[in-house]
Amino acid sequence: MDIIAATKNKDKLREMREILGSMGFRVIAAAELGVTEEITEDGATFEDNAIKKARVISQRTGAMALADDSGIEIDYLGKKPGVRSSRFLGEKTDYAVKNKKILDIMRDAEENERTARYVCVMAAASPRGEILLSRGEIEGVISREPRGTGGFGYDPIFLLPEKGATFGEMADEEKNRISHRRKALDGMAGKLVSRK
Repeated sequence: MDIIAATKNKDKLREMREILGSMGFRVIAAAELGVTEEITEDGATFEDNAIKKARVISQRTGAMALADDSGIEIDYLGKKPGVRSSRFLGEKTDYAVKNKKILDIMRDAEENERTARYVCVMAAASPRGEILLSRGEIEGVISREPRGTGGFGYDPIFLLPEKGATFGEMADEEKNRISHRRKALDGMAGKLVSRK
């Protein structure tokens, strides 16, 4: 069964192909079918944005489409930036600047106030309008300074105490085995298989 991936992110696409491919699904990027439009993420939740992207791509291609929306929730900031993670301080603002701003705001936060989580919601939409949802989360804390140069986004300040490392310090293979996106993809894979 073919699934159209509503992403231009090569890392996300590779992960989708690895996980779903092992279960007999063929993942095709929407751009490979000539669907390259930008879809505005204006929903109030991760679910809203993922569903919107999946629906648009499914309608354009006439096939099952898979999309995700993800971000970081920081408890000290009232679960912000959350759904606006990529737009925090402006979409074109470098993540080094965003991370520095967060660390500045949290300068006086105690250790027990630094809790945070990465969230990923996967949505699959069929041409008939059926929607499947899967959510993955990983708990961590905000470090006191950026650590590591791996990953992307908020990874250098997202620390997993049990690993003693930030996502920015982890090898991609290790991060991808435990990440919020991996959890959401695993959950979605199970739903797609049971639907086959």
